[in-house]
Amino acid sequence: MEMNIKNCIAILVILSGCQTVSQEENSDRKYRIAYNVWIDPEGDNYDVFSMNMDGSDPVNITNLDGVEWTYKSSGQDLLFISDKDTCDRCYLLYSSDAFGRDPKRIGGFLLKDSWHSTRKNGEEIIVTPKVENDSAFYILNRNGELVQKIYTGLAYFTDPEFSPDGTQIVFRGAQKRFKANIGYQDELYVVNTDGTGLRQLTYYPENDTTAEWWNYHAGPPFWEPNQNIITFHSVQQGGSYLFQINPDGSGLKKLTPDSLRVGWHSWSSNGEIITFDAETGTDEQPDYDIFSMHYRTGKITQLTFDSLYQQSPVVVEVRE
Repeated sequence: MEMNIKNCIAILVILSGCQTVSQEENSDRKYRIAYNVWIDPEGDNYDVFSMNMDGSDPVNITNLDGVEWTYKSSGQDLLFISDKDTCDRCYLLYSSDAFGRDPKRIGGFLLKDSWHSTRKNGEEIIVTPKVENDSAFYILNRNGELVQKIYTGLAYFTDPEFSPDGTQIVFRGAQKRFKANIGYQDELYVVNTDGTGLRQLTYYPENDTTAEWWNYHAGPPFWEPNQNIITFHSVQQGGSYLFQINPDGSGLKKLTPDSLRVGWHSWSSNGEIITFDAETGTDEQPDYDIFSMHYRTGKITQLTFDSLYQQSPVVVEVRE
């Protein structure tokens, strides 16, 4: 696939079933997009940047050696993992605002490279810890203290996301432990936060063989509270698309066009804007840039245009 990365992409897709958010609510909130940038293509150096919603004013907000990745925000708090205080790719959790100000370490549990989520207005965070001989999601308080463990019973589990009321999580799981295992296939699962009621949510098309073993069958989920839908990306029919599905497994719908190979994504807190990364460039020289999409209209706009790998955008409210 070849794309012209010097031109913005604007695609209008009419999407049904969206909840209208008032202009007054929109005007009361200001957002920035935080995203991960591979600073040094020859080395293992990633930083977190943030920019305005129109792509202007990009700023490196971590500016450290090693690996810093953001995967979640909660209101005006941006969460990110970093190996700055540990060993190479040994991650701890931190928080800051949208400009990287007032960074704080959240506890001492080492984490796997996984998305995470919050509930109770950001006071509790669910993570995927790197703890020997313990196969559970951990719920932490803002001091990083263990509040609860959730055991899923699956060999593979990662990328947990709380339901809007905080009583359930949706996550990526598989019956096999490693992606390279024969028969491994990641799907989305839902489980109650007491560990009961595990059920499979997504079912990859049986006759689709276009996903390689390292591709996502079901990418990290986002449980959007305004529409009460779950969104995720999936490599299907030779492309990589963003999908939505209802929490009961009904209403599966593709959201992004065939012209974009979409990756990780997140939503603004008002349910109006989805931001995602997508491949640009060519098959021989792929690149990743950040895009935004208005959910009600389907209008997509490319926000970054340079040759750096830019992925995993997260919408965070601006602290005045």
